[in-house]
Amino acid sequence: MFLLVESTDLWKLHDLFNNEKGVLDELRLVPEEMDAALCVKHQQFSMHCDALKEDIKLLSEPFKVFDFDFWKRPDSRIFFRWLLQLDEKGTVFYSTAPKWISCPSNVEGLNASNSCCDNWCDHWKQCIWFTPKKGLSLLKNGEVNLLAAHTDTSFSYEMKTLSQNMELGRSELSTQKYQITLPPEKNALYSDVSWRCSMLKAVKNAVNEAENASLSIVVDDSIFLAVALAHLIKGSHVVSLFPGIQEKGAHYVQAVAASNGYSKDHIEVQKMSELLTSQNIGEPFYYGNNSVLPWQSLRFWKERSLLDSILSEGAVIMPCKGLLKACAMSLPDLWRSHRCLQDVEGFDHSVVNSTLGACGGLPPGQENATLPFSIWQRGESKKMSDIVTIMEFNFLEPISPCSGKAKVEFIAHGKCHGLVLWIDWVMDIEESIVLSTGPEQRYWKQGVKLLKEPVAVGSDRSTTTDCHSAEIKHLSIHQLVNSL
Repeated sequence: MFLLVESTDLWKLHDLFNNEKGVLDELRLVPEEMDAALCVKHQQFSMHCDALKEDIKLLSEPFKVFDFDFWKRPDSRIFFRWLLQLDEKGTVFYSTAPKWISCPSNVEGLNASNSCCDNWCDHWKQCIWFTPKKGLSLLKNGEVNLLAAHTDTSFSYEMKTLSQNMELGRSELSTQKYQITLPPEKNALYSDVSWRCSMLKAVKNAVNEAENASLSIVVDDSIFLAVALAHLIKGSHVVSLFPGIQEKGAHYVQAVAASNGYSKDHIEVQKMSELLTSQNIGEPFYYGNNSVLPWQSLRFWKERSLLDSILSEGAVIMPCKGLLKACAMSLPDLWRSHRCLQDVEGFDHSVVNSTLGACGGLPPGQENATLPFSIWQRGESKKMSDIVTIMEFNFLEPISPCSGKAKVEFIAHGKCHGLVLWIDWVMDIEESIVLSTGPEQRYWKQGVKLLKEPVAVGSDRSTTTDCHSAEIKHLSIHQLVNSL
């Protein structure tokens, strides 16, 4: 099934060029003549759209795009659309649509009582297909021509209105070698006014703090920091390691040099420098790490430690500290969706429990895995405790063993389903600029440790089964990042 919608939140995820126009700073990551320099892949993106209810404007009724008959022998194609007909006669349907979408009226025999599952399910996501740039302009009662195609593994769409001769589905992407595809969340973050303001302030503070800013190193894949440093530090040299985007990053920073007020020879990309450096900075952001646990970004600490021998005395490190934060939360939808599988219709499914990060009913000795999730997309959620700091990572010193523990006090009554963990990045030595990646933030994933069984906490009247506090014991950096 297919649906046309208007959404500011979705627009921010893919159109950096037009959203950056609303940012009133001196940088231009996507200059006027290079609108495709930074973009997202032209593909479907999976997302839980229930959380977008307040931002979505429906522009059409749901309509059918493909109709696969599973009663017939498939032609090497599998596709689970979000309206499934479960019987041959068409009397039982299962909808995987967001709860705010009503089922189409043109489906014969569809009964609202059996058309959808009331329970939120983690495994049923919807697919988002972005129209290029600002989107497709539509008129009420107008028509849209939609061409949908699929292979064995992917789907693609092209759209145009009758009043438009130009196809707006698959835009002609630039073939220039400087084009970089970013995750949608990073695309949106780079046009976020608050984030850019905080990051630019931190960079300016770092520049002012450095005694001799003759050489600065960006150790991660931050395009923003590479351009910002080159723009702000006149007469000095900037080296970006770009471990993930590599050569494309080198071509990009050269291509946008004139638009950001620095010369092409002012910045270069290389693996390592033998010269003493006065600044070692990162967001941190590592290309390809958008679906991993948040502490994988502590790779920044490892990279900073490897460069310790070339750091000048008094070199500025940014961020200077990382804070591992935790909060006990009620997550009934996520917990229920990850309950252990046992016997289902005569088949034992327990073998996949550890792979799926199952919780509840695990055999003795097995621990629930900590998995990366975007809490804002994971159904009903509620904070049950104050936020606590479990560990501090001091990036001013080389990486070293560390551990920590914390006690959480519950501030609400109900059921606690697990702990949510994330890292806050302290960007300056005065700790005046702290960038959080917690549950309220939409552009980062958090680590979620679900409990084996929900725990009743913080009741108004204390009972023997109620819990009012809990202790998080002895987490070590080796437990967090065994790859370091």
